[in-house]
Amino acid sequence: MDSILKIIRERRSARVPFDRGRPVPAEHLRAILDAARWTPTAHNMQNFEIVVVDDRKLLDAIANIRSQASEVFIRENYEQLSFSDEELRRRKVGLHGQMFPLSWRMPSLTAPFDEAHPHSILGEAARASAALLVVLYDPRRRAPASEGDVLGMMSLGCLLENMWLAASSLGIGFQVQSAMSGPDVEAEVKKLLGIPDPLRIGFACRIGYPLVEPEYLRVRRDLEDFVHRNRYGTKVT
Repeated sequence: MDSILKIIRERRSARVPFDRGRPVPAEHLRAILDAARWTPTAHNMQNFEIVVVDDRKLLDAIANIRSQASEVFIRENYEQLSFSDEELRRRKVGLHGQMFPLSWRMPSLTAPFDEAHPHSILGEAARASAALLVVLYDPRRRAPASEGDVLGMMSLGCLLENMWLAASSLGIGFQVQSAMSGPDVEAEVKKLLGIPDPLRIGFACRIGYPLVEPEYLRVRRDLEDFVHRNRYGTKVT
């Protein structure tokens, strides 16, 4: 139990460049994919496919897809940011503003984009990766009586966690690329990778070996902040 809890606690999003010249060993990649294979899914639907992208030309092509965060994302993301370690420790949720480009943390929400330095959501994150794991699903398939496919989305979340913990246990950097499922980006990626309709991109994960150690403050709420005993509002002690 101690070992799995240690991996869970030390797991982090590697928002740093990876060594492009150092591929993930085949046996380690297979171990990550095998962790995905054993994902608990609603009704054992196993409603996912994974495209492993490690061809440098394809990674560069994905990185060159022009993409911008929406104004809604900019606004709602800004509301969740802290701008000092002290503020983040006090709030216990959210992220430090310094982790994001200037255009995502501007105080004035009337000008959410930095026109002088336009930021691509994918950009160097995709380019500076050993590989991308692109996770697909079929929206026509779902567990019985699960309108909206909430259970299917939960299953994809379990898939993500399984792969992430496996990668962390192997010392492999891991970062989720949720922008891959944005409509414009998704269409371009599907063309590049030959992904047929009706398959959709749920998310992608970049994996590799960080060139520098990811350094950012990680915070979590205390158990007393979110655990209730027998009745909502009765906190654990």
